[in-house]
Amino acid sequence: MDTVAKSGFRSFLERKDIIFSWKRYAIDAMSAMAQGLFASLLIGTIISTLGSQLHIEILSTVGAYAMKAAGPAMAVSIGYALNAPALVLFTLAGVGVAANEFGGAGGPLAVLIIAIVATELGKAVSKETKIDILVTPFVTILSGVALSALIAPAIGNAAFSVGKAIMWATELQPLLMGIIVSVIVGIALTLPISSAAICAALSLTGLAGGAAVAGCCANMVGFAVMSYKENKIGGLISQGLGTSMLQMGNIVRNPKIWIPPIIASAITGPIATCLFHLEMNGEPIASGMGTCGLVGPIGVWTGWLKTGTGITGFDWLGLVLISIVLPAIISYLVCSFMRKKNWIKENDLKLDL
Repeated sequence: MDTVAKSGFRSFLERKDIIFSWKRYAIDAMSAMAQGLFASLLIGTIISTLGSQLHIEILSTVGAYAMKAAGPAMAVSIGYALNAPALVLFTLAGVGVAANEFGGAGGPLAVLIIAIVATELGKAVSKETKIDILVTPFVTILSGVALSALIAPAIGNAAFSVGKAIMWATELQPLLMGIIVSVIVGIALTLPISSAAICAALSLTGLAGGAAVAGCCANMVGFAVMSYKENKIGGLISQGLGTSMLQMGNIVRNPKIWIPPIIASAITGPIATCLFHLEMNGEPIASGMGTCGLVGPIGVWTGWLKTGTGITGFDWLGLVLISIVLPAIISYLVCSFMRKKNWIKENDLKLDL
């Protein structure tokens, strides 16, 4: 009887496309959530900043509306990644509002966890009754809001504490933590997971945020420059302003190609924290975006504006060196050495563009 019941339950989950896996929840859902964040909070921040600097009120208004949609955008993006039916997908907008608000500083992490649960519960009951139009959204929104009230504050506090610990450690040991944070976040940016979502969930700002920016820029600019031989201008733009994740297939085939950007991040991270004292005081998600749409450098710039301290030529020099110049030079030199040693071979960095 137990075997029959288990078999029936597995068949039910398969029919409902409910798959309990690390890839689906930690990679697919988180990557989609990052897109939701970018399409709301990040683009809103960019537009709002342009509006305030250019004194164009309509841009500031548009940006503010986009930023307010972060919770719903994240939740719907997660539901989309989990193949949620229409009624579940649309209802997740309310779940996102609740989870993001209850989650506070750790709102993105709360949205990730709660939206996954609400989505799978909604999928489980979808089209199982004759009153699906009532049951499916009812289960989705009730479970999502109830979970938000019950666990989102704790998730937010935990994420905030971890982020604070990282930022405290970076203030205490800027050299060591500058290396660690830069390398780890840079690697996360290139992996099929979301460095932006991680930084947002941990509210990673300050010196630690500056180190994260350095690591992300090192990977994006590094891969863009060192693969110019194979990919020309298309590869330079798609990786330098898009994402270094495009190289993941090549990294699997030859992991050595990742060495130059990692070395670059290990060098630029502590330079950012110890020499230029580069801080991210803009939106935490910008710490994990690198040069994607220039969001990382723009985040540092908006942070300067937010703190109200005078921006010096040394500040601009540090930002340009850390974001573009040093990653390009270091990655190119290390890659050239590795090409001569035949550790990186012809077309190892080739993209199908």
